Amino acid sequence: MIQRGRFITLEGGEGAGKTTQARLLSDALCQRGIATLRTREPGGSPGAEVLRTLLLSGQVAWAPQAETLLHFAARADHVARTVRPALEAGMWVICDRFYDSTMAYQGYGQGADRDLIRAQIDLLGIRPDLTLVLDVSASVTATRLRGRGGDSDRYEREDTTFHTRVNEGFRAIAQAEPARCRLIPADGTEQAVHQAIMAQVG
Repeated sequence: MIQRGRFITLEGGEGAGKTTQARLLSDALCQRGIATLRTREPGGSPGAEVLRTLLLSGQVAWAPQAETLLHFAARADHVARTVRPALEAGMWVICDRFYDSTMAYQGYGQGADRDLIRAQIDLLGIRPDLTLVLDVSASVTATRLRGRGGDSDRYEREDTTFHTRVNEGFRAIAQAEPARCRLIPADGTEQAVHQAIMAQVG
């Protein structure tokens, strides 16, 4: 009988280093001989990637509730097509963002109904085994966003007060669910943050 894999999500605001840390974690697990799938949200399946483009382009000013439901539509496809099959095959799934981002961005950042978001989480029927919340200061966020160059997505273009609400949301989520969430200070170097993450993953 194949043992179910482990589901680990990385969360945090803009410039927190989630994508880099997801890659470093996945590489470290592969070096241990653990079969690992690295994925992302919004996206991670063909249908979800279509919705990602709609959500991040900024071409439509979605109402917060509509935007919330679009994120969960993408997430439902991602879980069905990518996450759940990989876990059932015994792989560890490392996901760059999951439902905590919807709570932080839409719930705390945009003022969407948090009870609606909680109901959608329950309907999804899957929860991470471990969530690593990368906590970065406002000044470091601003510096990292300036250093990215290229086109920014619609969330990156939001103002400082929005990003402050989002980061406060992530901290509240981590505080409310200490059994699942670990708050990782993320202002330091890539390697320092990676070491802090590996200490939590074990």
